Amino acid sequence: MPETASTTRAPDALLPSLAPLLHEWLPRQRWFAGKGRRVTGFTLDAATELLPLDGTGPGLLHLLVRVEQPGRPAGTPADCYQLLLGVRTQLPPRLAPALIGRIRQGPLAGRAVYEGLRDPRLAGLLYDRLRTPGRTGPLRFHATTALPPALAPRMLDAEQSNSSLVYGDSFILKIFRRVSPGANPDLELPLALAGAGCSRVPAPVAWFESGAATLGVLQPYLRDSRDGWRLALDALADGRDFTAEARALGRATAEVHLALAEALPTRRLGRAETEQLAAAMDRRLHAAAQAVPALLPFVPGLRAVFAAASGTTGDGVVQRIHGDLHLGQTLRGSDGGWAVIDFEGEPAKSLDERRSPQHPVRDVAGMLRSFDYAARTHRPWNADWAARSRAAYCTGYAEAAGEDPRTDPALLRAYETDKAVYEVVYEARHRPDWLPVPMSAIKRLSAPQ
Repeated sequence: MPETASTTRAPDALLPSLAPLLHEWLPRQRWFAGKGRRVTGFTLDAATELLPLDGTGPGLLHLLVRVEQPGRPAGTPADCYQLLLGVRTQLPPRLAPALIGRIRQGPLAGRAVYEGLRDPRLAGLLYDRLRTPGRTGPLRFHATTALPPALAPRMLDAEQSNSSLVYGDSFILKIFRRVSPGANPDLELPLALAGAGCSRVPAPVAWFESGAATLGVLQPYLRDSRDGWRLALDALADGRDFTAEARALGRATAEVHLALAEALPTRRLGRAETEQLAAAMDRRLHAAAQAVPALLPFVPGLRAVFAAASGTTGDGVVQRIHGDLHLGQTLRGSDGGWAVIDFEGEPAKSLDERRSPQHPVRDVAGMLRSFDYAARTHRPWNADWAARSRAAYCTGYAEAAGEDPRTDPALLRAYETDKAVYEVVYEARHRPDWLPVPMSAIKRLSAPQ
């Protein structure tokens, strides 16, 4: 029987005792979306003891916490984050790097609070809970297949907008950190693709949720595969051509798009919508230029790109797509086949935006940017490698889809520009050293054709 508890602790005293620690710890996490804005308070949506806090051993506290920050648009709720906190009287030395702090007051006064996912015992408890569908307080656990017991967990250090745990090199659990009501695309789309018989995406085997929000998804771990970003960098370092891989990746992307179009609703994109699409890109550019002044000299040229797309005939079809496709979201197995992962979409966008149907060219543009990104990390800059890879990818896509994404160059260029603008804001906030990479694309894309 799994080692779990189902009690829910009254939040009145709990949150005030944790707040001083969260004030210091939360804004420093890579997945915290509100960087640069002052944290003024917290609101507790739910607190569930997955392992009792009052026992002699470690406790595991699951929290859904809203973070209050000024400057949000009127009527928009505060961001809600999922936390899994370990609680111990004495923290073993091996867990010292996971320490968040010691509580000074309240019901847990004197106890150490730490990142629970870094404790193998607590991470194992979460896996046990996923193996046994049912409820624990407000949390609901689901599984589509019988899962083996007692798989050793390890937390992946490459944290980005979420956190991931690997169990026995067999499964990977993604924990969504910023959660919103509604099915997360990273569960919704792989389930739909599995139902459509698409083998390009690992099918979810278990997940958990609270209310309407998806909190975590367990999928097979493709241990013998390597991600496309690393493969591309290795090819650049070795001076190798990447066109065969890029062409196969283009075909895999098209297969995923075709399966999504079969499994989920589609609709035709009219000229009016194309104009609205271009106007939305223009608004994002305006906001980005306010946040990153380095963009300002290029704004006229970039606006011209969007204006050109607004004049296209708009005879395409919109559908559910990946939404944040790049080389790092792909895996190549030992058999040479490509898989596509991480369907969550761009973390900065709202869940409604990420779940809305979009033109498949947007995914293609994301991958074209990724080839450029990879080549820009190589010294000297290898423009020919990027150009050949981009062309091969589009060729592979056209072979499987029956439609070449380069057919409407104005629309493809607009999507690529929109992506580059997003990258500028992301790098300025999270990796300033990388800012020259998207800025080089901004210079190219803003130049007259």
